[in-house]
Amino acid sequence: MTIDRRQFLAALGAGGAMVVAGARGAAAREGHGRPPTVDAWPARARASDLPPDWQALRRRLDGRLLLPDDQGYGVARLGYNELYDDQFPAAVARCTSPADVQACLEVARGHGVPIAARSGGHSYLGYSVPGGGLVMDLRSMARVQVRPDGTAVVGAGARLIEVYAALAQAGRLLPAGSCPTVGVSGLTLGGGIGVLTRKYGLTCDRLAEAQVVTADSSLLTASPGSEPDLYWALRGGGGGNFGVVCEFTFRTEPAPGLTVFSLAFPAGSAASVVGAWQEWMQGAPFELWSTCQISGGEPPSCRIVGCYVGTESDLNPLLDELFAAAGVQPSSRSVQPKDYLDAMKYMAGCAHDTIEQCHLISEGGVLPRASFVAVSRMLGPTPLDAGRVADLMAGQTGVDLLLDSLGGAVAQLAPDATAFPHRSSLASAQIYASTTLAGQHAATATVDAIRDELAALGAEGAYVNYIDASLPDWGRAYYGANLDRLKAVSQQYDPDGVFAFPQSVMCG
Repeated sequence: MTIDRRQFLAALGAGGAMVVAGARGAAAREGHGRPPTVDAWPARARASDLPPDWQALRRRLDGRLLLPDDQGYGVARLGYNELYDDQFPAAVARCTSPADVQACLEVARGHGVPIAARSGGHSYLGYSVPGGGLVMDLRSMARVQVRPDGTAVVGAGARLIEVYAALAQAGRLLPAGSCPTVGVSGLTLGGGIGVLTRKYGLTCDRLAEAQVVTADSSLLTASPGSEPDLYWALRGGGGGNFGVVCEFTFRTEPAPGLTVFSLAFPAGSAASVVGAWQEWMQGAPFELWSTCQISGGEPPSCRIVGCYVGTESDLNPLLDELFAAAGVQPSSRSVQPKDYLDAMKYMAGCAHDTIEQCHLISEGGVLPRASFVAVSRMLGPTPLDAGRVADLMAGQTGVDLLLDSLGGAVAQLAPDATAFPHRSSLASAQIYASTTLAGQHAATATVDAIRDELAALGAEGAYVNYIDASLPDWGRAYYGANLDRLKAVSQQYDPDGVFAFPQSVMCG
């Protein structure tokens, strides 16, 4: 059965063996939904109009370079979002090592073509498959090694489900996202909001060091004691800005027992539930994380799904507090204890599938790609007017507003401790709509309008992993007061704009 991110929470509530095809990523676009052309890229990225010597690169990669006429190119070029299937990169390089990434940059930089690294391919706007550019496909760099000290070395091409499976086998966990086919790279570099965030922090907060190839083909280690400015920027500064991360080392934690839950509420109760949910999460223990989904309609409907680090008996009183505050009981309620891996599979919507099935069809799994538009805001430290939030979704059939709780461990760091600035935010807000190419313009206009109304209610920031080219003052929305320092780091490590794109840090 095909299911997209918009249907994710409904699938959990139904209890079926469904799979989720929604994703998180970073990209950029111009206007309403179409990606920028090469001519629209920042001028510093176009030092020459001479084409790269693709045959020389093919030789250096032992044939692992696909050009448009090569067998396999038609599949290799595709990203996750089907809306951008009309983008045709000039070449796709299947990199297996940092040396391959270095070779790609040595051959391609300075020739006027966009250069992008691709980990999971989940760019919301298809920016990891630039038309006319070079895609450095890192999928083969997917090793996950858990060391005796509990640190995990993870290749840049690893998918989240692979990371979770390897960690679970070692009895460890890493806080990260819910979608199984998302690449660890994009998630981490933009921050990494996920289902264990409140207890264990963002994914980027767990980054101990990163192996990075910079624009001049240097291979560097970024850590607190080595390239500290680069290390700071990689923790929330967004993918594609400062270099190509080839390997991550994360600090992990012992994996405890977890309890997952799914709650559906009666029609007409969205305002009451959203208001109570915001207050509930503000005072919740760090062990509790949840997401509140308001689905557009007449009236809007509401569902809450979450994960608790602890037992069912400890969670149930907390849920009862929510129901009392909302003044409404759920129409359906599911509470289930699970181990770490099963909990992550449940949150991914593939609870009844094997790890092998929790991959895209193109990689031997059962998960389809998706066709969607999505934008974001970040809530402030105080709750929004719940009645007005519910009103925004009235009549918006096919559109979802997903509120992912923050606070807890996220708020324990200062806004400038890492590049991720939204430390005081109550929650992130994603506005998501499945659509076709024909309906893309209308869907984009709808999600943009809801985004702007949320800003008027006080949700003014935005999450760079839901990158959005029509977002007003996007540099400050993504990075806040950290933008100027990020620009300085970008200038230090990529002075010629090799990795520049229309919403790269240097353009903010």
